[in-house]
Amino acid sequence: MNFIISSSYLLKQLQVLGSVINSSNTLPILDNFLFELDNTQLKVSASDLETTMSAILEIDSASQGSVAVPARLLLDILKTFPEQPLTFTIDPNHTVEISSNSGKYALAYAAGEEFPRPVVLDDPSKTLIPSEVLATAISKTIFAAGNDDLRPIMSGVFFQFGTDGLTFVATDAHKLVKYSRTDILANQVSEFIMPKKPLTILKGILGTVDGDVSIEYNESNATFSFDQFHLTCRLIDGKYPNYEAVIPKENPNKLLINRVLFQNSVRRVAIFSNKTTHQIRLKIAGAELNISAEDIDYSNKAEERLTCDYQGDDIQIGFNSRFLSEMLSNLQSDDIQLEMSMPNRAGILTPVDGLDEGESITMLVMPVMLNY
Repeated sequence: MNFIISSSYLLKQLQVLGSVINSSNTLPILDNFLFELDNTQLKVSASDLETTMSAILEIDSASQGSVAVPARLLLDILKTFPEQPLTFTIDPNHTVEISSNSGKYALAYAAGEEFPRPVVLDDPSKTLIPSEVLATAISKTIFAAGNDDLRPIMSGVFFQFGTDGLTFVATDAHKLVKYSRTDILANQVSEFIMPKKPLTILKGILGTVDGDVSIEYNESNATFSFDQFHLTCRLIDGKYPNYEAVIPKENPNKLLINRVLFQNSVRRVAIFSNKTTHQIRLKIAGAELNISAEDIDYSNKAEERLTCDYQGDDIQIGFNSRFLSEMLSNLQSDDIQLEMSMPNRAGILTPVDGLDEGESITMLVMPVMLNY
């Protein structure tokens, strides 16, 4: 079994697949890439048992077979090569020999049969989403997903497909993001919770992909197929909380302000906030927004005034500056609207401009009790 392949082409594909591999695996075989050769096609796979990803590479070969090659060692050597053809020769004595322009390198391999096989989905539902839309949906929501192992349901992104549009939701109970599209429809109603790791991998590569992503899913697994890549992952089991119930419907106090101006003020003032609570205070009266923070323990405090467009009663409300700043940085609009009802009810952030037709984003941030 042998084949010839471009060094940079192989490295580029393996770096994507390498993001699936855990730094410490319970099964030693998972520290390898699975190479499956079928004449002019080389299928390379990586897995952590929960997520399996493969890529189909076009190569020069006339042989068949499968081997598991040490991932870290192979990536390390490929990073050092300038662009050139590499010849891989698999010897019966359990070594893969790589021949370059300047030398030969031998790696021990394991039998390909030892590598775990990806799950095959029985009778899956299928939805097609443009890669650009899926990439945006993931990047707009994933930062709001939780990290609490005791609440795994909230550590992923909720996918809700319907005949009237698609909705993606993430929350950690302190902040919530809902991203919707009414311009892309599914042919049936379905929902599932995607774990963070495969979404992070997808987010990293979808930006360079043109065309549609085919998503197939059933009760327990989902598969994403695009270009030469194929990613299968286990879904998070459980029922997602009723997120609509926590989004306040009546918000008479509406603040309209330039997003970058507001974000920069929040960042500056937050430097002077308490390092445990990260609390900042928004005091809005008339056309003036006053942003302040104080760390009583160290006698640090800051205050800034901004002019804004505001309709509603005078209000003072506290927010965690990290959450607010994170949300503002994940919006691209020039202006944003912050809707509020009372100091103990969630604030709603929405972009005023910069959205495609059929696209909507709602961000919810819980207030913190003002303690000064």
